[in-house]
Amino acid sequence: MNPKQIIIVSTMALVISFGAMMQSDKTYADAVFRPLDKSAKISVQDDFHQVLGVSSDEQVHDALYSGKSLADIAIENNKDVQQVIELQVAELSEQLDLRLVSGAISIQQYESHKAELRDMITASVYGK
Repeated sequence: MNPKQIIIVSTMALVISFGAMMQSDKTYADAVFRPLDKSAKISVQDDFHQVLGVSSDEQVHDALYSGKSLADIAIENNKDVQQVIELQVAELSEQLDLRLVSGAISIQQYESHKAELRDMITASVYGK
């Protein structure tokens, strides 16, 4: 595996781990603040596929493994890279909001994470 592939796979693993960690808090907050909607997770995944112009996680995985970035995937499918960034910023912002409301993070942690969120996601989308 070349260094670019290692970075991309590592970034994916980090985002998946971060998302899984935050998902447990989101599930708790969802149960407290609104009825459980099992279709919400499917909808988010469908939105992600749509902004990339793919139909499955396997397509994304294979493209990332071959050294492409999310931006490369979107461009190849005639999609707007900015929409990929906006979707991921919105999803992670929502997760941060829920973690703050549930008390899982402090206001200082929330503000710190929120301040660097867009730059972190943009770099990740472009594979940097």
